[in-house]
Amino acid sequence: MAAENSSVTEFILAGLTDQPGLQIPLFLLFLGFYVVTVVGNLGLIMLIGLNSRLHTPMYFFLFNLSLIDFCYSTTITPKMLMSFVSKKNSILHAGCLTQLFFFCFFVISESLVLSAMAYDRYVAICKPLVYTVTMSPKVCLLLLLGVYVMGFSGAMAHTGSIASLIFCADNLINHFLCDIPPLLELACNSSSVHELVVFIVVTTVIGMVIVTISISYALILSSILRIHSTEGRSKAFSTCSSHIIVVFLFFGSVAFVYLKPPSVLPLDQGKVSSLFYTIVVPMLNPLIYSLRNKDVKAALRKTLGKINFLRKE
Repeated sequence: MAAENSSVTEFILAGLTDQPGLQIPLFLLFLGFYVVTVVGNLGLIMLIGLNSRLHTPMYFFLFNLSLIDFCYSTTITPKMLMSFVSKKNSILHAGCLTQLFFFCFFVISESLVLSAMAYDRYVAICKPLVYTVTMSPKVCLLLLLGVYVMGFSGAMAHTGSIASLIFCADNLINHFLCDIPPLLELACNSSSVHELVVFIVVTTVIGMVIVTISISYALILSSILRIHSTEGRSKAFSTCSSHIIVVFLFFGSVAFVYLKPPSVLPLDQGKVSSLFYTIVVPMLNPLIYSLRNKDVKAALRKTLGKINFLRKE
């Protein structure tokens, strides 16, 4: 619902560019990205679900990361694609708030799942003898419950804050999605309190996640350096390399957009930066985890072998 005294009932999403010559090429490019994202993440979800060998805590969290990435991308990309092929890409006020809620929910949930995965790697490498007890199914479920509860709470805080803003006349959102910075720029009333809410939620979540990941990997590195054999060190590093790449890609782009004031990062630049963690990272995650993971590649070969065997019958 529109905020009380707000005259705006719908918004217009400006999209990435207003240059006619780029509309179709960009539509095809991002449609390709979306197809790869959907196929990659749903494929990884099915692969983990169908292979009992992958029913471990690490792949339990990876299953949820792929599920989040799929939902996350589906929340944003279809609406963005419409801006390339329609003259007026409008979205109702309520629809905008709904997109913002799910966008925030999946961003926060993904960051917390990545921290849970870092903790899982710490236990696996530093405390292997108690790994099955420490990362029991009950513990994994409780960690995941905490992830989604915090994701929901953060999304409600952001959405509630934006819902209380008053929009008078200008309804053109200079973005391809209903994100917080461009909505704050359109507000008629003071947005200082809302900017404070954004800063508190973002710094709390990112701070907590960075501390968890940093401590986990500091302890992992210390443990790896005490391994004398080159093969043992290489194996330990290989179990963490995919996760480290994903963490840097995701948090680097998120922090670049949300932890800089608008005067330092103009909206047009922030719009391009947002592409990285909203479109590119969800597409790359399944590729990184599948191409750099021996267990996933072995499970994929096994599954494809079963499919070929059934076809021959």
